[in-house]
Amino acid sequence: MWNVLGTDAVANPGWPIEAGPLRVRAGVVTLRPVQRRDGRDWSALRLGERDHLEPWEPTVDGQWRDNNTARAWPPIHSQLRRYARAGASLPAAIEVDGRFCGQLTVGGIVRGALHSGWIGYWVGRPFGGGGVATAALALGLDHALGPGALHRIDATVRPENTASRVVLERCGFREEGLLQRYLHVDGAWRDHLLVARTRDEHGRGAAAALVASGFARRV
Repeated sequence: MWNVLGTDAVANPGWPIEAGPLRVRAGVVTLRPVQRRDGRDWSALRLGERDHLEPWEPTVDGQWRDNNTARAWPPIHSQLRRYARAGASLPAAIEVDGRFCGQLTVGGIVRGALHSGWIGYWVGRPFGGGGVATAALALGLDHALGPGALHRIDATVRPENTASRVVLERCGFREEGLLQRYLHVDGAWRDHLLVARTRDEHGRGAAAALVASGFARRV
């Protein structure tokens, strides 16, 4: 069990969290709470991977270099903690063999009749191609659709992002439709595919399905 806010915070009562890990071709993948000390690794990876990450991420104010320095991380981390305390998101760092390699967030959490949220992730290119993103997404999805959690999780992906579409499909997402000119990405308003998964579709879970298929092993 781990607390989405770290050991110094009060647990979000709606989120009983059970973390992996899962072993895939690239190594052992785990999810853990984001930490203030992640700033240096976060910045180094994002600055070094700009050409890999920026074409797929929503447009934000400011320049990439300024927004991704180590100095930019503390306010980002504080904002993530505020959202988590409010029960609006579940932010996590992705690690492979104990090394920071990306982030996963369950956000836009709405309770009541909807009881839903969205999931998003990024993984640095040095950690790509070995199953890291798939394992991390499976773990995050199992958290989000676990007992006492949410009923539905959405994700969006650009139609031309073949690699991410494969990851989503392996984790059991089904396509629901095309959102036209949905997000401003890479200089223009881009179409995105909407995919989703509900708890009643989730069965034994995404991680269990990866293990059953031979894609991953429990550690």
